[in-house]
Amino acid sequence: MDGVLYRGNTIIPEVPRFIATLNRAGMPYAMATNNSTATPLQYVEKLAAMGIDVPEASIVTSGVATATLLKSRYERGTTIYVVGMTALEEALFADGYFSPAGEDAQVVVSGANFELRYEHLRTACLAIRAGAAYVATNADKTFPTEVGLIPGSGAIVAALSAATDTDPLVVGKPSPEMIASCVKIIGVDAKRALMIGDRLDTDILAGERAGTPTLLVLTGVSTVQDVADSGIVPDVIVETLDPITDALSARIVGAADSS
Repeated sequence: MDGVLYRGNTIIPEVPRFIATLNRAGMPYAMATNNSTATPLQYVEKLAAMGIDVPEASIVTSGVATATLLKSRYERGTTIYVVGMTALEEALFADGYFSPAGEDAQVVVSGANFELRYEHLRTACLAIRAGAAYVATNADKTFPTEVGLIPGSGAIVAALSAATDTDPLVVGKPSPEMIASCVKIIGVDAKRALMIGDRLDTDILAGERAGTPTLLVLTGVSTVQDVADSGIVPDVIVETLDPITDALSARIVGAADSS
């Protein structure tokens, strides 16, 4: 979503026409974001403020995906310390399955935190060094905004990993789990879905691992030069979403003509 649909709170110009064309074509879609700083409902409200209406069920955040994964691995009452925003805490604690804790937590979960303090890193470090499992919603080093790239969840991961000599289990992209959730929402085989993203090391790699065709749009983080340098090669590269919208519009017109 970040870098594909919008940058910060600014819609990317080609997006409204793209979403409108998807809706006109009756083509199902889901939106996956490694950002755990907002809930699915907050994303619905954010998009609505930009003139885009999407159902809450179509949005998969790394916070929600993390909570789902942890529930499959840990029993009710497991204690968790969160280095993250309110939305991540809500995803983990809202239903009462897990309990919040501090240095004595059984699991530490980190995500992007735009209000990070040294105290947060200190508590997480002590918990991990005392034996807590470490899970990260995602490992994106940067976060795209209107003014440029700022430190993301991966920057916090780097700090905690350095302080604890522990690498986390990463739930978000490039893990295929989030893409599998999206494909399930869409209701098609992975090979018939298209993963559209702006980051090679998360979006495109996640699509490859999930078995979907991939498309890199150059409105966010990765560049054509990054493709050459990284060795991660998407199936299609476009400057903006307009070529995809144009192709889909032509398909709609063709279908109307044939009928």
